[in-house]
Amino acid sequence: MKLSFKIVLIFLFSFALVFTSCRTEESEFIETSPEDILEPGSSIANLMLRTVTNDGSNDNILDFANCFNIKLPITVTANLTEVTINTENDYDKVEYIFDEEYDDINALDISFPVTVMHTDYSEVIINNSSELNNLAATCNGENSIDTDIECIDFIYPISASVFNTNNELLSTEEFTVDKELYNFIETILPEDIVSINFPVSLELSDNSQIQINSMAELQTSIENHQNDCDEDDDFDYDDDDCNHCTQQLIAEYLTGCQDWYVDKLKRDNVDNNSIYEGYDFNFFTDGTVSVFWNTTTVYGTWSSMGTANNIIVIIDIPALPLCNNNWELQEINNSTGLTKVDFILDVDDRLRYRNNCD
Repeated sequence: MKLSFKIVLIFLFSFALVFTSCRTEESEFIETSPEDILEPGSSIANLMLRTVTNDGSNDNILDFANCFNIKLPITVTANLTEVTINTENDYDKVEYIFDEEYDDINALDISFPVTVMHTDYSEVIINNSSELNNLAATCNGENSIDTDIECIDFIYPISASVFNTNNELLSTEEFTVDKELYNFIETILPEDIVSINFPVSLELSDNSQIQINSMAELQTSIENHQNDCDEDDDFDYDDDDCNHCTQQLIAEYLTGCQDWYVDKLKRDNVDNNSIYEGYDFNFFTDGTVSVFWNTTTVYGTWSSMGTANNIIVIIDIPALPLCNNNWELQEINNSTGLTKVDFILDVDDRLRYRNNCD
């Protein structure tokens, strides 16, 4: 009996300690500074929601719609070539097929049914192209102002503490993707006291990261960086192919590989693809270029200026006037084992060099 009594006393004492500890933890949480509380409908809650909203523009090459995207994986047929798209990187496979010819009519057939995801992560099944086109017509047009913030990303995991004043329960919620954080913010109840567990980190559009230590700092950072980038909400999938291009990069490609050949050449909307067949082009670091065919060698110059999608490459080979122009660098691509350097000047002029050199 004495042993049983001692066990009961120990149990009651332990329960009292646990209860007191929990109450202390709850009291400390309730005393959290008001400016560190995440309230539904507040400015910071809306900014966070906009940051974790589903971006519908990342697959515009498929659906021409900014307010939803098609869930992967899917299978499409691009210009008669079947492509399986498992990840966002596979969109480049479709673009590569479309870029082979700039003056043709690109055709994309999607294997239905597919599931589309809206900006709020709700989903709907689409059974045919008519349903998809009708849904796309409800979205804002190209480059229209929308609410999502695409220039900032949260770095996960992130956690939040939640105290419910009705049942006095304290819990911790952890988030690993945008969808989880979005749904959490959307479902915060009036009786919930919510605090984000800092520090958290943000990734900016230039791939740099910043550490955030308070709600006020989070709000300021999102406000300051939300417009740092071009959200690319248009339907021109070619206009950002050289986001990471530099003069140094184009020089490394052109001078690092020997015997470039011309496989696309259009001037004044006239195809001249075969006119330089069998000609080997070699670019040198001193700004000169040589061209050899049969027993003939001619020389010229090349130079570059600008950055990213605004790089101009000036080619001047007096003996080969169709090559000469102040070309806009459209793309550098070596995703298929062949390296291609694409130049354009409006829709009527195009020059593409190719090489087996990686």
